[in-house]
Amino acid sequence: MLAARGHRPAVDFFGVKTYGWCRVPLGTSPARPTGIGWVGRPPPNRGVPGNPLDHSGPPSVNRAVSFPTAPDPRPPGGRDRAAWDVAPLPPTLDRGAAEAFCRLVAERHYENFSVVSRLVPPRLRQDFANVYAFCRWSDDLADEAANPAAGLAALGRWRSGLDECLDGRPGHPVYVALAATIRRHALDGRPFHDLLDAFAEDLAFDRDAVVVRYADRQALLGYCRRSADPVGRIVLGLEGCTDATAVRQADAICTGLQLVNFWQDLRRDRLAGRVYVPESELCRHRVSPDELAGSRAGPGLRALVAAGLDWVAECFATGAPLERTAPVALRPAISLFRAGGRAIAAAIDRAGCDTLAARPTVPAPTKARLVLRAMVAVAVGRCRESLLGPFGSAGEG
Repeated sequence: MLAARGHRPAVDFFGVKTYGWCRVPLGTSPARPTGIGWVGRPPPNRGVPGNPLDHSGPPSVNRAVSFPTAPDPRPPGGRDRAAWDVAPLPPTLDRGAAEAFCRLVAERHYENFSVVSRLVPPRLRQDFANVYAFCRWSDDLADEAANPAAGLAALGRWRSGLDECLDGRPGHPVYVALAATIRRHALDGRPFHDLLDAFAEDLAFDRDAVVVRYADRQALLGYCRRSADPVGRIVLGLEGCTDATAVRQADAICTGLQLVNFWQDLRRDRLAGRVYVPESELCRHRVSPDELAGSRAGPGLRALVAAGLDWVAECFATGAPLERTAPVALRPAISLFRAGGRAIAAAIDRAGCDTLAARPTVPAPTKARLVLRAMVAVAVGRCRESLLGPFGSAGEG
């Protein structure tokens, strides 16, 4: 449901990539085709004029000095800027300024944020922006590092900041805003740590030059539990929903979105040195990792992708009841992203399960129809919520 870009974790219910149907990642260079950043980017400048987290700043801000904030030259070409280049970072830890920064990151970074934000009540929009900013900053730390080791070190410092945030001692503007969301909704800190674990997992594989990363489906599901499922759990938590069945259904939707993104981006990922297809699936269909970098899929790869789409369909079917039983305020967004995932799966199927010749996408009219349907659901849902409460009728859970 939120998604990730170069490092796959699901930053995308809040919006990085909306799992391939709403937005395509802008980093399309063969050097790093799926990432927002280039591996070779120099580390952020320290102590530069105007850096609000420089050592010379106010004592209350100096605790956050380890986090990169200074803009540096960007390589040419259309792709997302890092979060710290999108808007000036507040020079203090004032909550109002921190939340304004998170809104700017979400609005300027994620072109669909205005759509997503209209699918939830105004009372949740700042929280969505706060969580998005955390996910985006985390993703940028991984993608914008000079090398995997540097990325792991940056994520380690960022994780320490998360621990401080969860302890009520946020030392970075993003964490100041996130702490307010966590406190307001009594969110569990585990999903946030899980997302960082997934970013670090990708970087560790990059560091060790591991191309085929998972032995079988079960191992890949373990990655999805860290990279995708936490987002759905955070979203449910914004409405106080911790029901085990609802969480299981949200996990299924998020995993389905992650998987369909893998099948959609086989070639991009392979060119980036990453193969998310389980080794057991490659062997079963007699597909070599090198085939994934080709310009056209052979019969074996088409069969592999077709089997993958069946797996995706099972995930979406498992999660389908959540559209009717989740808190009313979340149902339109959940419905939209599940429908979007199914739409990209259908586009892959229409392409004959060949995602190498061209990257399957959803036609603009289909996107517009799905968004319009979600908007209508918002209007209906808000009327229902005003009458029946946040979970709808008692019969709906």
